[in-house]
Amino acid sequence: MSEEALTKAVSRATRAQKLVEDELLQEAFTSLEEAYIAAWRATTIEDVSGREKLFLAINIVGKVRDHLNTVVNDGKLAAAELKQLAETAERKKRFGII
Repeated sequence: MSEEALTKAVSRATRAQKLVEDELLQEAFTSLEEAYIAAWRATTIEDVSGREKLFLAINIVGKVRDHLNTVVNDGKLAAAELKQLAETAERKKRFGII
């Protein structure tokens, strides 16, 4: 991955981390999940379509959370790679390879 792409990944991770830690967003996820589960449990046995839609909605909330966590983790890996690149460049510079 290029240095520019790694820097972008680190920036995205910082933004995603802020979202993951945001109390209001976490409250929204929890609230939505609870409302969908309550509505799902309240469906009648004949309402197969309604249950399926609510099941999908519950899973989408989880997928959004997972996506944010993936962005955070990718950013951590990118930061480590950038650090390694910087250390390698410094060693080359120190030993006159560059």
